[in-house]
Amino acid sequence: MKTYITLVGLLVFLTVTSCQENLLESTPYGQVASNNFWRNGDDVVAATNAIYAPLLNEDGYAHTEYTFDNCSDDMNRAGDHPDETSLELFTFDATNSHIGATWSTKYEVISRANTVLINAPKVTMDETVRKRSLGEAYFLRGFVYWRLSLIYGEVPILLEADAQANNFNKAKSSLAEVQAQAESDWLKAADLLDEFYGGDNAGRVNKGSAYGFLTKLYVYQGKWDKAIEMGTKITTNPTYKLASSYDQNFQLTSENGSEALFSLQYKQGWTTDNSPAYYHTVGAWGGWGFHEPIEDLVSEFEPNDPRRAYSVLVEGDTVDRKANGKTAFTANMTRITGHAFRKYTNFSESGDMDQGLNAPQLRSADVYLLVSEAKIRSGKNGDVELNVVRTRAKLAPKTNATMADIMHERRVELAGENERHQDLMRWDKAGLIDIVAHYKKDRGPFKPGRTFIKPKHYYFPLPQREIDLSNGVLKQNPNYQ
Repeated sequence: MKTYITLVGLLVFLTVTSCQENLLESTPYGQVASNNFWRNGDDVVAATNAIYAPLLNEDGYAHTEYTFDNCSDDMNRAGDHPDETSLELFTFDATNSHIGATWSTKYEVISRANTVLINAPKVTMDETVRKRSLGEAYFLRGFVYWRLSLIYGEVPILLEADAQANNFNKAKSSLAEVQAQAESDWLKAADLLDEFYGGDNAGRVNKGSAYGFLTKLYVYQGKWDKAIEMGTKITTNPTYKLASSYDQNFQLTSENGSEALFSLQYKQGWTTDNSPAYYHTVGAWGGWGFHEPIEDLVSEFEPNDPRRAYSVLVEGDTVDRKANGKTAFTANMTRITGHAFRKYTNFSESGDMDQGLNAPQLRSADVYLLVSEAKIRSGKNGDVELNVVRTRAKLAPKTNATMADIMHERRVELAGENERHQDLMRWDKAGLIDIVAHYKKDRGPFKPGRTFIKPKHYYFPLPQREIDLSNGVLKQNPNYQ
């Protein structure tokens, strides 16, 4: 899809819809459809492509989303921004810039998705492309509601009717309602999307994207049978098989492979300074070097697990920098911890850091582990799915796997992929771990013990700016008032 999300398409779309800073300042949707747009299928495709765009920027996923996983036990923020320090130490408040930025970005995605859902059905165009575009709009809206539900819990739900009525100042919906909206959108997306898109459409979301996130939703809700049902649509379908080698998920030449259920599509020279590669790559190689792994994560990998070398750089590792040759990584290249995430670092033929590397949001391996977890937590045997992941890493299979095995495997398989903090919180809610004690543990000089307050820190506060703009309609989350 890198060839489809073009700058021209975005500029066309942005002439008819607004990039607002908050949901209360959106353009009335009676003004959107005009003689200058929604004329044909090309306009619908351009508008659909533009739904993805806010996710690619710094406040989408390039940087801000990863700051929330700084809360986990895997990494140090390694940045010099006070708002990132407060997130990691659980001392943040409702004025935190990242908490505000991610809200605005996500509601812009919702705004753009609603625009497509309102207008695409009215356009004379190829029905196959219309179905795909509507499916993408439903999926992306559901994806954003899912992320909003994880970050804030209760948020306003804005749908097509709200956009048409210019009804943007709405009260929060319950967590169950927000999750139900994500579920509804993903089910519709699964009906509309094809199993896979290749060629020039590689990277577009597909049925597997929807099935995979439905699996995740049902695991979070403890709906084990539904999770297994949806997850099996991934684990039994060769279209979504695991890459033959773990590192293929993080290489420019193989990044849109079968395992990539949903990846944000970055392109060198177009998304400059806005990619996760830029924020994770060490300064010596052209990046900012934020989000540094700590030794506690490195030591979690089993001996001879190849995922360690593919995921995390340690002193003495060698990296092929193309024209610059093979370079040894040294601890002094980092800001703080002596480690860096390798999986986000690739190089162009000229030897420069390449920001065209995609950012995976869901891989089939994640779904395999979710299915295994659903089986174990419902009293079944989850060895098969767990061992598919372990076999790919050439590790010994597990017999009668336990949740401890799942917790380990998810930590190393998905290291640095924005899952760890959310995993720990959901396991705490289920009584499987004590997150207060877990985060209180001193994990060395780069991750001292921190105070996690339950239930306050299960969710972040709503941005104070949005509450102020709502004139009392939006209510702050409990414990932040």
